[in-house]
Amino acid sequence: MDKELSALVRSYDPHIPLERAVTLPAPFYLDGRVLKLEQRTVFFRSWQVVGRTAQVAVPGCYLTAEVAGEPVLVVRGHDGVLRAFYNVCRHHAAAVMTEPEGRTDWLRCPYHGWTYALSGELRGTPDFQGACDFDRDAHGLLPIAVACWQGWVLVRLAPEGPSLQDYLGEELSQQIAALDLSRLSFFCRRRYEVPCNWKVFIDNYLDGGYHVPHLHRGLASVLDNARYAIELGDRFCLQWSPLSTEHAEAETAAVRTGERALYYWIYPNFMINWYEGAMDTNLVVPRGVDRTEVIFDYYFADTSPAAEPRNLASIGVSERIQQEDVAVCQSVQRGLASRSYLAGRLSPRREAGEHLFHRLLHADLISAFI
Repeated sequence: MDKELSALVRSYDPHIPLERAVTLPAPFYLDGRVLKLEQRTVFFRSWQVVGRTAQVAVPGCYLTAEVAGEPVLVVRGHDGVLRAFYNVCRHHAAAVMTEPEGRTDWLRCPYHGWTYALSGELRGTPDFQGACDFDRDAHGLLPIAVACWQGWVLVRLAPEGPSLQDYLGEELSQQIAALDLSRLSFFCRRRYEVPCNWKVFIDNYLDGGYHVPHLHRGLASVLDNARYAIELGDRFCLQWSPLSTEHAEAETAAVRTGERALYYWIYPNFMINWYEGAMDTNLVVPRGVDRTEVIFDYYFADTSPAAEPRNLASIGVSERIQQEDVAVCQSVQRGLASRSYLAGRLSPRREAGEHLFHRLLHADLISAFI
């Protein structure tokens, strides 16, 4: 194992209390070896959102995704069982299913026509006569752990690890169940390219509203900054604020209604932003050491044609906030490379969530050297 990388990971001390804590050192955000280590540990071991249960609701429906650089296929079998596999043909490694989602009776590789049942067994191998000692039963698609939660499909690449229920924990599961997300319907998806390390985007999300009054004037006008609260779980952080219309910007107030705004982060890279009658989720996907894709899925209580203008207005407010975040995350990524910066202090009042993120990440990374 790389001794220099080990020394870098060990340079962060997770035991320093929040009152004295500093951020991850800048090289954590700049060194490509750290990203490769994160893929092997953080993303390989965690439960990752890959789609919605509605996409694979009936037999034959499938979706494809990428997790930790690995191609993933999720499909509902003819027997009604949901299964996940590496989307890699056992012949010459081509993707078996090439569309983002669809419906099929068989899983057929477009390269040489090898065909698999929806349950993963190899069924067809064209022009393969004469192959000696070929065990067809040993050449099915390799399975991956899969589970559903609150309308989302999640997978875990690691063959051993906690169940999804244990990973999420009872506290988080109860809180999300209380929101009754079944009242909301999927509306649309938007994707954003952010020129920063994925952890910069997570840090920005978890700063306890610290940046909101300075960067997001519209959002700040409906949040109660003085009563903004941060609550920590084992693998999640809830940030919440009462909503107010007293000094609110009209555009934001029209689509950010209800008593409270709830912002959930689930380790390592999934967020749930909840308002009364509206929700968006953010999936943060590393695409390079300084490049991140953030996938936004929007949900609303009313998705009828009559509600479309209001829903689009809500998305417009979200997009404005996102563009403001993109600009500052790019600025941070540039500053992390400056010789003038190594690490920064954390605000005990605001940045407990960021501290939790750094400690959880460090625990995954350091495990590779133990």
